[in-house]
Amino acid sequence: MKEEPNKISIRRKILRKILKLRRKIPKFIRQESWRYKRLETGWRRPKGLDSKMRLKKKGYNPLPNVGYRTPKAFRGIHPSGYIEVLVHNLKELENLNPKTHAIRVAHTVGKRKRIEIEKVAREKGITILNPLKAG
Repeated sequence: MKEEPNKISIRRKILRKILKLRRKIPKFIRQESWRYKRLETGWRRPKGLDSKMRLKKKGYNPLPNVGYRTPKAFRGIHPSGYIEVLVHNLKELENLNPKTHAIRVAHTVGKRKRIEIEKVAREKGITILNPLKAG
């Protein structure tokens, strides 16, 4: 029982660190999407010859750079703190640790096999990130 609280506290520390890192990364938005309603906010690289954003002028939104990348240890971790694993069949559930892994059932899996996968995952205590909706 002494190991459980310790592992939980380690996970909480890691989650806090991840959240702190993610707060530092700005939301990269498309050039002048704030100016024109017809432009979506999704990121597009500015390519204009005289583009102030491309030239990184003061007062313009930042561009994605290498310096914003998260450390390798924290990449691919779900906001819940689990390592996300894509599952297609029951065999892929065998080597998963319920304390560190969470599953996402692939969209190509049919309803019958999906119910089986979810049943086995619940028995093993594995978190399901996209469970079937009841009804």
